[in-house]
Amino acid sequence: MPTTPGSTGVRSADERRRTLLRTARDVADDLAADAIARDQAGEPPVDEADRLREAGLPAALTPPGPERGTDWRTGCAVVRKVAAADSAVGDLLARHYVHTWSGRFYGGHHEAAALEEESVREQWLWTGAVAAPADDTDAPDLALRPRDTGYVLSGRRFVETAVAVADQIVVDAVCAVTGDVLLVRIPAGARGMTVEPARDRLGQRVGGAGEIVLDRVTVPPGQVLGRRPDDEEAGAPFTALAEPALRLALCHVGLGIVEGALTEARDLSRGGHAYRLPGADPDLFLTYGELASAAQTATAVVDRATEVMAQALDAAAQLHAEEPAGIAALVATAETVTSRAALHVTTRVLELADTPGLDRFWRNARVLTAHHPAAHRLRSIGEHYLNGSHRAVAAAFH
Repeated sequence: MPTTPGSTGVRSADERRRTLLRTARDVADDLAADAIARDQAGEPPVDEADRLREAGLPAALTPPGPERGTDWRTGCAVVRKVAAADSAVGDLLARHYVHTWSGRFYGGHHEAAALEEESVREQWLWTGAVAAPADDTDAPDLALRPRDTGYVLSGRRFVETAVAVADQIVVDAVCAVTGDVLLVRIPAGARGMTVEPARDRLGQRVGGAGEIVLDRVTVPPGQVLGRRPDDEEAGAPFTALAEPALRLALCHVGLGIVEGALTEARDLSRGGHAYRLPGADPDLFLTYGELASAAQTATAVVDRATEVMAQALDAAAQLHAEEPAGIAALVATAETVTSRAALHVTTRVLELADTPGLDRFWRNARVLTAHHPAAHRLRSIGEHYLNGSHRAVAAAFH
């Protein structure tokens, strides 16, 4: 019987990593074969989720443990490979991977272990929408009311991926009695929860975005993952990595878009579908050189942030209180560079090759980057560089 990424046979970490990356390449090839048709259809990712589960990726993309899960570097590499073939599915996987870390970020490693084991065993697919402290400027959209056996949860929340196909949805909600912000997970099919899928999105159409409506949904104590601190300085240093980790994982989705767009445009140009054929116009070489350099620059910045994040996640409770601020600033830089590269490359490739479907890369890049203006990040990065401000780092992600 072949070994799958979610299996528990005794293997070295390197062997598990190689197996997982091979699986990711196979999944990417499968998704690439019908990416244009699925993008045009824009249906919820039911089929895509089935493909991922069949390949064992939901179980494989969980926090590392004995003979299960994967490290941060490998998880991000898987996300990037899949995103190059279909960035909407890459987005789905990126959010799944980060949300499976929720128990560790907001609870603790020991408390999260049993939940992670169950997630692997059941092949759960995770999604969610967790607000950062700086977003708490209006009345809360989700409220928890204590009951004898836990809480009841009511409200509405927009979720970027997998809203109709995920097994677990992670959200934050305000306790109506104490004012504490608690992280909770809502299982698929929970009584009182309805899903309203988003239709006709500009890009990331296969990601499965939509809104969840919660009407007195029961939340037992076992579904409370932890408390979100009021600000980054009030909580444990490890908790402060939650938002930067998500933003960094999405940087790998952006890199996947860049790589996918460049590869497809190059293959079309080689096949004679470009306005000017390779070998006949030096200006075409110049353009591709510029775009390839932009892609490589973004990759270098994101890879550096990924390495630093991996070291911080490995440190866990030993993480120094000052480290998350610097990591968040580095992630904000990676996000800024990647967003610019994604928008620039996907715009230019449309000028290089005339073929249906190539526009999806530009549309996907626009949706991925639309809600995070670069100016806010740049000001925050500058303030952190000058003053080392924790507040500036928090603002970088809003």
